[in-house]
Amino acid sequence: MTYAQLSVNAREIVAKFTLATTQEVQLGCDWYASAFQISCRIANKYGLRPEVAAGVIAALSPNNRWERNIIDAEAMIKCWSAGGTDEDILAVKVCTYTKMQEKALAILRFGDILTNTTPSITAILNGPKIIEFFNCITNSALNDVCIDGHAYSVWFGQRLTMKQVPNIGKKLRSQIKTDYVDATSFINEELNESFTPADIQAITWVTHKRIYGV
Repeated sequence: MTYAQLSVNAREIVAKFTLATTQEVQLGCDWYASAFQISCRIANKYGLRPEVAAGVIAALSPNNRWERNIIDAEAMIKCWSAGGTDEDILAVKVCTYTKMQEKALAILRFGDILTNTTPSITAILNGPKIIEFFNCITNSALNDVCIDGHAYSVWFGQRLTMKQVPNIGKKLRSQIKTDYVDATSFINEELNESFTPADIQAITWVTHKRIYGV
């Protein structure tokens, strides 16, 4: 992949990557691996599969800061582990939408039962952004990228508020992912690295946050 072959938006991703400090590169590379380790620790503590804990985290992620996201996920899982009823679990205070909490409950109720008739975790999540987030945490889908408002802003090349980010439909989401994959290929070839597209998304997200104070 040469620079000339990159789209305008893939070049914006590369440009943001070039502004990353060494620390931000490491933080980005560690981000999803760390999130999975947190999922594993919670899972081990409460007797779940790591994928179930990651699914609960992903379900509770919309409009929720990461630090609070983890607190909310563990609180729901703790209540479930203690034998809480559905009403008890839904009464746990979380900083996201009620619909997302209901998805987290469904994952707890069905996600640890491996049969052909139970819904998969991604089927329960049933939303492109949270499925991508789950995939990146669990590394269960090769080359997946979590496309949220910040990832869109990096791709677009400007600081956008969440209100300015358009609805990211299937076609646009596919194009953004392609550009992250292409940007990753270019960076890897130039620097003799082995970043994944999720790494580049996380690195540029960390850098974007620092530059714009978001």
